[in-house]
Amino acid sequence: MKRTIQYLCVFFIVINVFSCKKSQENQTSYFEPTQESAQSWVYWYWMKSAYSKEGITADLEAMKKAGIRGAYLMTIKGPDEEPLIDSPILQLSKEFWDMVHWALTEADRLGLKIAFHAADGFAVAGGPWITPEMSMQKVVWADTILDGNDIKKLKLPLPKHYKDYYVDIATFAISVSNSYKTSLEIQPEITTSINNSDVSFLSDNLKEQTQFKLSEPGWIQYEFKESFTCKSIQIETKGNNYQAHRLIVEVSNDGENFKSLGRLETPRSGWQDTDAFYTHSLASTTAKFFRFVYNPEGSEPGAEDLDMAKWNQGLKVTKIILSGEPLIDNYQGKSGAVWRISPKTSESKITKEDCVDTQKMVNISQFVDKKGVLNWNAPKGNWKIIRFGHTSTGHENATGGAGKGLEVDKFNPEAIRFQLDHWFGEMLRTAGPELASRVVEILHLDSWECGSQNWSPVFQAEFKKRRGYDIVKYLPVMAGIPLDDIETSENILYDIRKTISELITDNFFATLADEAKKSGVKFSSENVAPTMPSDGLLHFKYIDYPSGEFWLKSPTHDKPNDMLDAISGGHIYGKDIIQAEAFTQLRMDWDEHPGNLKTLADRDYALGINRFFYHVFVHNPWVDKKPGMTLDGIGTFFQRDQTWWGPGKAFFDYCQRVQFHLQKGNPVIDFAVFTGEEIPSRSLLPGRLVPFIPNVFGKERVASEKVRLENTGQPSARMPKEVRYSKNSTDLSKWVNALNGYKYDSFNSDVLLNAYVKDGNVIFSEKVAYKFLIFPGQTKMSPNNMMSLAVAEKMLALVKDGATIFVNKKPNSIPGKHSDKDKQVWQKVIDELWGGQGESQWKLGKGKVIKLPYLGNDFSEFGIQPDVILAKKDANTIAWAHRETANEHVYFLSNQGEEKRQVEVAFRVSGKIPELFHPITNKTMGLKNWKIEKGRTIIPLQFEANESYIIIFKEATNKKDSYGNQNWSEFKTVQTLNEDWRLQFDKEFHGPAKLLEINKLFDWSTSTNDSIKYYSGTAKYSKTFNWKEASTYNLHLQFQEINNIASIEINGKNCGTLWTYPYRVNISEAIKKGQNTLIVKLTNTWANRLIGDQKLLEKDRLTWTTAPFRLEGNPLLKSGLLGDIKIVKEQKQ
Repeated sequence: MKRTIQYLCVFFIVINVFSCKKSQENQTSYFEPTQESAQSWVYWYWMKSAYSKEGITADLEAMKKAGIRGAYLMTIKGPDEEPLIDSPILQLSKEFWDMVHWALTEADRLGLKIAFHAADGFAVAGGPWITPEMSMQKVVWADTILDGNDIKKLKLPLPKHYKDYYVDIATFAISVSNSYKTSLEIQPEITTSINNSDVSFLSDNLKEQTQFKLSEPGWIQYEFKESFTCKSIQIETKGNNYQAHRLIVEVSNDGENFKSLGRLETPRSGWQDTDAFYTHSLASTTAKFFRFVYNPEGSEPGAEDLDMAKWNQGLKVTKIILSGEPLIDNYQGKSGAVWRISPKTSESKITKEDCVDTQKMVNISQFVDKKGVLNWNAPKGNWKIIRFGHTSTGHENATGGAGKGLEVDKFNPEAIRFQLDHWFGEMLRTAGPELASRVVEILHLDSWECGSQNWSPVFQAEFKKRRGYDIVKYLPVMAGIPLDDIETSENILYDIRKTISELITDNFFATLADEAKKSGVKFSSENVAPTMPSDGLLHFKYIDYPSGEFWLKSPTHDKPNDMLDAISGGHIYGKDIIQAEAFTQLRMDWDEHPGNLKTLADRDYALGINRFFYHVFVHNPWVDKKPGMTLDGIGTFFQRDQTWWGPGKAFFDYCQRVQFHLQKGNPVIDFAVFTGEEIPSRSLLPGRLVPFIPNVFGKERVASEKVRLENTGQPSARMPKEVRYSKNSTDLSKWVNALNGYKYDSFNSDVLLNAYVKDGNVIFSEKVAYKFLIFPGQTKMSPNNMMSLAVAEKMLALVKDGATIFVNKKPNSIPGKHSDKDKQVWQKVIDELWGGQGESQWKLGKGKVIKLPYLGNDFSEFGIQPDVILAKKDANTIAWAHRETANEHVYFLSNQGEEKRQVEVAFRVSGKIPELFHPITNKTMGLKNWKIEKGRTIIPLQFEANESYIIIFKEATNKKDSYGNQNWSEFKTVQTLNEDWRLQFDKEFHGPAKLLEINKLFDWSTSTNDSIKYYSGTAKYSKTFNWKEASTYNLHLQFQEINNIASIEINGKNCGTLWTYPYRVNISEAIKKGQNTLIVKLTNTWANRLIGDQKLLEKDRLTWTTAPFRLEGNPLLKSGLLGDIKIVKEQKQ
């Protein structure tokens, strides 16, 4: 009886656990935003130790007035040689923390919130308290080749290291039959296609470092006196240079007849790529002449994973060193020393005979004393002695000031807590618990600008725990030395990168998330890629507010992959708010205003962003200097001394309204694409999917992408005017509605291994149900066709449970070190998954597998219709996003074009009445004309240029159609107000004091009066007019052109602010029969005044700013009201 009761207890426990699991799987939670959660934030940079209490108060009051929720407070740099204020307030000083306390107190008074960074500066986490031992570490080595008879008591060379910090890891002796020669030792004669050019420095370390440059096709030739055997090539550049790593290698024995060995293959690389040179592996080649041919044809256009191709192309190289030593291709990237991706080295390049037999490699660490003296009785023969150690990478939080120091070790939780306590913790202590709890809301981690690390005092133990073997035994692979065979060597290097990626997430981000939680704050962070080798999505599992960034008019610096990483990372890990650092730019032109920001804002909303923090609001310590402090001219000028800051609240309100609706519920995404198991990895941009589902993109898109990638002639352009860039670089403005009505995310192996199937959909978190998964196999960022056993088994399990997956070619290898038994099990699983290879699709359990490339025009054959269907003429112009709550569907739609268009939109929603919310006017209207057909609601809409709407489906209905009036109004002109205006400029902004009487509206910049011609600020237009009709119903004031933002007032009543098309405002409640007074307060940008002031002596100028003047030669910008001004009557059709 007792045993029966035990069995029953176990039975009910199992049933209960199973029921709880199923209940959790079936539960969908929906986020409910508040007006506060929907408000935007600003980056609040405190520059160069120049702060003041009055400036802080003025800043915060301006934020409050504009409807900003809070500020990301970051201190940038220290004082210049000539400080901006008399007594600079250095970070970490008592005066500095007093200023921080003042800011927190004032924010509390105003009801604002503060986010604080993890370190001084905006990148990334370090300080003067971080000793070399606690800093980011890297593996370094030095080697020497000696005869065994000479090794008795030998002082080993010390590897290159940071300052005086170096710690030994291990020393190895490798038996070698002969020493490998390099072109540094056997110096060849070096000539080029440019006559009389001395380029001997290319292979001579004793000569001054300089650059050899070619802007046209040409060559560099090495001529050896005797035949030279080359197995690897080392290439060094100053900065990043794409063409240096795609040279064509030709060889000859007579200098006349050359044989091509093909092009060097450029690894994928990020923007911070200067921490290591490049090594290219070469199949063993013996010749007297080696020629390196530069020809830019075939160059890829730029992308974030090929950043060096974004720039205007040409060859710039400082070193080309040929070596007879076989070295693993791109070992610098493969060892995690820098963010790079490249294919595995082939056996044709490094043979079994080229590899060091680990059984014959001796660990002689025990014979090396603390002073680096080797005391070893070596066997006879030649030995290569390699001394491995670790040192600091030397990277600092470079944008910091007095708080600048070494970057903290990202693998060591103890060091990370130490760092956080000294900066963020000190801020909390300064605030005190009560104030901090009310004001401090977010711990923030901004741009990752500290490179990579591949060692730490904890790395050896962490590696063994995670990978199951001791990495020290295989350290030579980190120096590019192949061990046993090239496949084994590549697998070990993969395990190193995999461990690095996990430690960044588990030890760095998880530790920060834990500390944030303990402090009662949220955690926001931007991306790790493309500077530190990692799974670019993985860290977002610990982030409350995943954050990307997008740039304005800065194609070399724009971050589309950052955006998609944050959006996909947020979706797959179930985050409700996904942020963007908005409108960063390389060089401000002072022409920025809400009207020319809107299209870009809308495009990023359509991608999946639902909260902005504007870049940048720089603290201005002066209340009498305008525009004042800047981030040295970088960013968009979102601050109190912006001319349009006051009326700009209309733009901030617009963003808040859009963000409120885009925070509702959960995103609706159709499918997800696997990033692969390469490390590093990132989300996949739409262009990378074209080869796999070409017809879903459409013939035109496929053709245009083909032309873009061919990049014929390497076309370039300028933006900003000082920067020439590759015109075919990735540009998301060319990918609006890329998949013709479908949306996708990228996903990684972490969420895949925890996924389950529900109703045929794959669930990573409770937020999104993906209809199917795509496994593209080889891509540019995943060049090796590999798959782990764990991923293969999970794919098989999901399909058998009812999932639909799309697969490419069968994988041919397992990443990482593995056993023969694992390979056998893996092969069995792979064969089962790819069992229908002769077919286009096949059943497997409850699910199905579809072979790539998939050639259908859409996914309707799998029961998945496009979410949004548009006519072909509109398909690439209307950007959109879809959210879903428990009882409503929300669609955001944006016309990305500069012209009015009528569009018919078919939504994948039925059984609900649609209504239209206009985020500019904050008005909701019922739609009179719609129909439901085949499960879709079809709605005709009219968009003005750049206009956006939110369509909401909420109220249930059994109706199938509504054929009332059209869904937009027509406007009939009833009165024109073009003449007899008075115009008053502000004399404090150096405008004329006299009131102007004008019969005709004019462009201020064409005036012969310099105080008008160069005027920047707000001017007041006013006039009186007579309204004869008794009715004032549905009257609007329509402007043809506003340069740049205008607040409208009639009879003392505020009618609204106009900042974007159609420049029309409802005046029905303000106008009256009889005489009316109209006032238009119009504001332009700072550009014209800055241009005008440059012609004046400093004492006569209005403006003062820390931004370098760079508007030379720029035309003046149109300013003022232009064209027709009309009273129009709305006529609803």
